[in-house]
Amino acid sequence: MNRVDYLRISLIDRCNFQCQYCMPEGADLAYVQRQDILTQDELLRLIREVFIPCGFTRFRLTGGEPLLRPDVVQIVGAIARLPQTQDLAMTTNGFRLAEMAQDLYDAGLRRINISLDSLDASIFDTIIGNKGKTRWQQVWSGIQTAYTVGFDPLKLNVVVVPGVNDHEVLDLAALSIERAWHVRFIEFMPIGNAGLFGDRGWVSSEELRQRIRARWGLSEGEVRGNGPADVFQIPGAKGTLGFISQMSECFCDRCNRMRLSADGWLRPCLLNESGQIDLKTLLREGRSLHDARQAVQHLLDIKPDINFKERDPGTEGIYNRTMSQIGG
Repeated sequence: MNRVDYLRISLIDRCNFQCQYCMPEGADLAYVQRQDILTQDELLRLIREVFIPCGFTRFRLTGGEPLLRPDVVQIVGAIARLPQTQDLAMTTNGFRLAEMAQDLYDAGLRRINISLDSLDASIFDTIIGNKGKTRWQQVWSGIQTAYTVGFDPLKLNVVVVPGVNDHEVLDLAALSIERAWHVRFIEFMPIGNAGLFGDRGWVSSEELRQRIRARWGLSEGEVRGNGPADVFQIPGAKGTLGFISQMSECFCDRCNRMRLSADGWLRPCLLNESGQIDLKTLLREGRSLHDARQAVQHLLDIKPDINFKERDPGTEGIYNRTMSQIGG
């Protein structure tokens, strides 16, 4: 088990997209009320006085869509200025990135992941749940702006859904050849969306690698990051290709992260809530943060025994929510 020093922080559970694999149409989404979301002061206090003393030095801001949070630039700046912060990154759908990329970079953000599930505007808009609206170009502009501003590495996240966008894998992989873009193919996970795409299931990372290898060849690559991707590179390419294989290749033994939800719940696993801690209530009741540190340390101690592949779906402590409500 790797050292757990990486915290994914959900700033908000709302999103301006409704991606089918994340927020299936008709899903009963119970959004967190504004007063129940951690304030900026509460979040920063937890980082300074609980998470850093417990050994966390790497942070990723997520959502929902983090750029919908009005104080996101201020939060980025505050975390980036902490002397203990070794790495700060963000995952975004990119829709507001063209207007915000420079401010985020100036505040101290250097690494960014942007969702780009298709190069076809009509397929893209179908996946993100737009009805009569075209948003692909706005996202593409955000990607271009982030690259120009200087984000490095700049990663593009592609959730591969069979029968929907898997035929674009080679075109998406080609984005890594001429520019230092790092394309990451993510196996589709049936979370809160079982049956959404019929019986098509998911496409394994190894199958995708075989397709790419047959076209260009493929060698091992390297890119800075904290996640579970296996990294490869098309020979001569400026960027890399990452494969996140949570369905075909369990990587729980390599997990180095925990997740803090927008409403202050600390959870040890994407799909298993065993041992979760309600840090917001602890804060707002005025309890000692010594208690919080002890609780977090206990969760760190038991994390090696928490494995989402071996969970019992019928037991308490398992996610029954969509990906958007989990925080990714």
